[in-house]
Amino acid sequence: MSSITLSGRTLTSRTLTTNNNPDQHQPDERKPVWTAIQDETLMAVMEVIRMGHPTLRQVARRLTPADWTAPDFPDFVEDMRETLHAAGGIGLAAPQVDRSIRLAVIEIDGGPTRYGELAPIPFAVYINPRVTILDDSVAGHWEGCLSVPGMMGHVERPQHIQVDYLTAEGEAASITAQGFLATVFQHEFDHLDGTLYVDRLSDPTQFAFDEEYRRFVADDE
Repeated sequence: MSSITLSGRTLTSRTLTTNNNPDQHQPDERKPVWTAIQDETLMAVMEVIRMGHPTLRQVARRLTPADWTAPDFPDFVEDMRETLHAAGGIGLAAPQVDRSIRLAVIEIDGGPTRYGELAPIPFAVYINPRVTILDDSVAGHWEGCLSVPGMMGHVERPQHIQVDYLTAEGEAASITAQGFLATVFQHEFDHLDGTLYVDRLSDPTQFAFDEEYRRFVADDE
């Protein structure tokens, strides 16, 4: 393992192992994902794959205790955090960094964002999350996605949900969310089922480039 300090931040690289079968796109599911990647150097800031990559359309596998107790698991979580920060996002799912597993991270600093004024949400890891809709009432928000860069789309989703999940330590937890935070959870967890927000657009005219969204839509909301 090696590290380099850049602008006061230390980025760490390490060597992982990968599946040798060139015909098998995703890692062997019989092994923890962190030991299924071979002879590949992974920096703390990982590549975010984009719409069109096959991993984004797969149903991700559930994690087991062998995954979250693996020695490299904390490093992977930290890499997810570093990648989220570097990309300027508020949520990131493992399939977006080409890891087809049911894990997502969310962190909202709070204050003004491309999504409006948001309340802060501390960094957290969500393993094998399950969403229960508590109120069928829906509302629409303009959503963006790191895997669909430069675009925004208006999506309607339920606005009161419960999320049951496991923490990074494998402990059972639950949280309720309303409003835009409920949208954030549903957006990120959609990735675990191979779904992108563009699949949920009910009106194709409500899909725009970032610049046009800011110019013609944001000021009117």
